[in-house]
Amino acid sequence: MSKILEVKNLVKTYGKGDNLVKAVDGVNLEVEKGEFVAIIGASGSGKSTLLHMIGGVDRPDKKGGEIIVDGQNITDLNDNKLALFRRKNIGIIYQFYNLIPVLTVRENITLPVDLEKQKIDEEYLEELIKTLGLEDRENHLPNQLSGGQQQRTAIGRALFGRPALILADEPTGNLDSKAGAEIVKLLKLANEKFGQTIILVTHDLEIAKQAGRIITFADGKIVSDKKAKK
Repeated sequence: MSKILEVKNLVKTYGKGDNLVKAVDGVNLEVEKGEFVAIIGASGSGKSTLLHMIGGVDRPDKKGGEIIVDGQNITDLNDNKLALFRRKNIGIIYQFYNLIPVLTVRENITLPVDLEKQKIDEEYLEELIKTLGLEDRENHLPNQLSGGQQQRTAIGRALFGRPALILADEPTGNLDSKAGAEIVKLLKLANEKFGQTIILVTHDLEIAKQAGRIITFADGKIVSDKKAKK
């Protein structure tokens, strides 16, 4: 196996003086290609801040460490180059689906590849839509879908460009327990069937147990890093 992610001495602070908060406090982390990792912690522990920095959505402090994704040190990239790298190499699934309202399910899923002006792999698209259970919804708009169907579409969009990393930030937080369980099952399937590397942030231990590895985060630090018990 090869390392797909290296995080070295990562630091992110907010505020100054007495109001200084260390959201991420000297974190070191490595993830191998094909792993399914869950990061669990209470609200405010810094786990989402860490995820957003790994995804290039947020920046570490100046001289606040390094993030290397698939061999590229993303902390060295300017904003334009980082945006291009992120679009090609990182798929992000949020709690709120962030779908384009005027695009169909199919168009939302293919969006990252369309933006790169690449040819659509129709065979992979059909397999993905079938795996997501969206065959009878692929020409519907987001407002014609249930919450679970919208999140499945968001997962499809994240997966379709075959990025180096899929980052999922509380992807079940806006769903009922049944739909949430289906989403976690789909992420696990994406990891096993398509070999996708996934990092999932959650506050729910039962969801975290579906991953192969559980990292516990508290006060901006990793306090535990264990293989999940099956």
